Amino acid sequence: MKSDLFRFWILVSIVAISGFSQGMLLPLIAIIFENDGLSSSLNGLNAMGLYIGILLISPFMEHPLRKYGYKSVIVFGGLLVFVSLALFPLWTSFWFWFILRLLIGIGDHALHFATQTWITSFSSPAKRGRNISLYGLFFGVGFAVGPLMTPLVNINQALPFIVSSILCLIAWIFVFFLKNDYPEQTIEVHSLRVTIKRFALAAKYGWVAFLPPLGYGFLESSLNGSFPVYGLRIGLDVSSISVLLAAFAIGAIVFQLPLGIMSDKWGRKRVLTFVLLLGFASFSTASFVEHSVMALSICLFIAGMLVGSTFSLGISFMADITPKNLLPTGNLLCGIAFSLGSLAGPYIGGTFIQFFENISFFFIISVMLFLIFLVIILFGDKSPELKKGQPLA
Repeated sequence: MKSDLFRFWILVSIVAISGFSQGMLLPLIAIIFENDGLSSSLNGLNAMGLYIGILLISPFMEHPLRKYGYKSVIVFGGLLVFVSLALFPLWTSFWFWFILRLLIGIGDHALHFATQTWITSFSSPAKRGRNISLYGLFFGVGFAVGPLMTPLVNINQALPFIVSSILCLIAWIFVFFLKNDYPEQTIEVHSLRVTIKRFALAAKYGWVAFLPPLGYGFLESSLNGSFPVYGLRIGLDVSSISVLLAAFAIGAIVFQLPLGIMSDKWGRKRVLTFVLLLGFASFSTASFVEHSVMALSICLFIAGMLVGSTFSLGISFMADITPKNLLPTGNLLCGIAFSLGSLAGPYIGGTFIQFFENISFFFIISVMLFLIFLVIILFGDKSPELKKGQPLA
């Protein structure tokens, strides 16, 4: 039991550092490029590099995880993130930074895929929501602190990147204290046909649960990658923007664990629909008070309390309705769904800002949350696993 606890806390600490890096990079680079005169759509395109990296590596992640184990994949991902962060100060270039963000996407996805699958595999169903919510909580803590590093760019543009890379190196070293472990092995043949079949089965069982990670990816990337540009254009300063982003992230931290525990007690679908509907209301309200930093901070804090847990709740929901031997595939598809949302977020957000100047940026987030709410209400009880209650043979 002590070894399980030690392993759990190291894994969530690694995730916290990963969240810190992501939370810092999105607004930091958006502000640097905006100050350099880059268009909002190109700014959003550059932010897509992270998520393109995630999508590129996703089809190839499950086989190494099954063959080499969780620890090996985490070591690979952590090293790639650390090296990429350290290279940012060498050259301020649109395409050089795009490639580095792509590499960070690959490394971050390796970290998250391995840690998510490891935690869901050794967590009992009665504590799964709590453990995954702690996972999300630590990511949220890191993500909340990340934007607060943005003002360091006024001291030296390289400073935030250096701080982030050093923290990643420290977290990476701790991985070597863990004993390697492997997912449940039920498939001996690794062919394209078997992989496609496994993806199709996991999607059949858990497709509804992939929507909250997709929505959270869109929300997170557009809020952190496009809102800084929108904020500067409506007269907010860099410090106010970093505080507003931190308000959302801190809100997510406050309710991450309580919502996870509530989902264990009252059911994942019920909690998800509750937070999505109220999250829609919070962002709708934000669109009317966006010129007041105080009022907007309150709205984003409340929105973070509600929808900041949708990623971890989605993973827990997936783990509930997917057979255990398909958990690595289900986690992978959650990551792909998150990546697709994250990929669309900055570009759609940047394009929306560029062409719809008279409509609030928060409008697109509100619409997205309401659509996911409707789908979960209509189809959340129609998974084959929920009906049958039995794993695959």
